[in-house]
Order: sequence, then C-alpha cells, then structure tokens
Amino acid sequence: MSDHSDVPVAAHEPPYYAAVFTSVRTDEDAGYAEAAERMEELVKRIPGYLGMDHARTPGGLAITVGYFRDEDAIKEWSAHAEHRAAQRRGRAEWYERYTLHIARVERSHGFEHAGD
Repeated sequence: MSDHSDVPVAAHEPPYYAAVFTSVRTDEDAGYAEAAERMEELVKRIPGYLGMDHARTPGGLAITVGYFRDEDAIKEWSAHAEHRAAQRRGRAEWYERYTLHIARVERSHGFEHAGD
C-alpha cells in the first residue's frame, strides 16, 4: 500500500465505524500488492470514508482498520464491484484465513508528542 504513511489516522468525532480486517496470508503474492493499492485508491472515493491504519506482525498476522462515518459508507464499500472481485480472489489465492469485525466507535481521542 504504497502511499500510506506510518502515521495513525487521527481521532474523529464519534460516533463512527471501524471495519477491522485481520488476516494471515498464503505464500501466493501474484497480484496482491497491485490489488491492495487499487483497493486503497477506490475506498478513498467512498463518501464517508475517513481513513485507514495498517499493521503487520513478524509472524504474519496483518490488521487493517478502515474508518467510516456511517454504516451506509461501509455497505457501499462492501458492495463495490471491484472490491467484491478482490475479496473472491483473496479467498481463492491470498488468504489462509481472515476475520472482519464491524464496530461502532463511541469514544475516540488521540495524542501526539509535541517534540523538543
């Protein structure tokens, strides 16, 4: 996911929603990076999309959290034709297993060190 920095998404005014995608990948990499980049490009066009955080452990567990203003934005993203095609390919080739959790965020705050 080429243009995403290591800076976490800022806290938003609740309520909003978090789509938490945890996964373990297979050894198959063909087309994965391109598809991930395309999905990140497409989700940014969804009205109500707020941002995304990514993390990966050395053991292979990946966590992606997408933030959305409301359930309608999540439904629109879920129904997007290219996203659906990527999901099918993910199940067939790229993922050993995954889970998706949708949560309503009731409280949110952040901290950033001011530096010296």
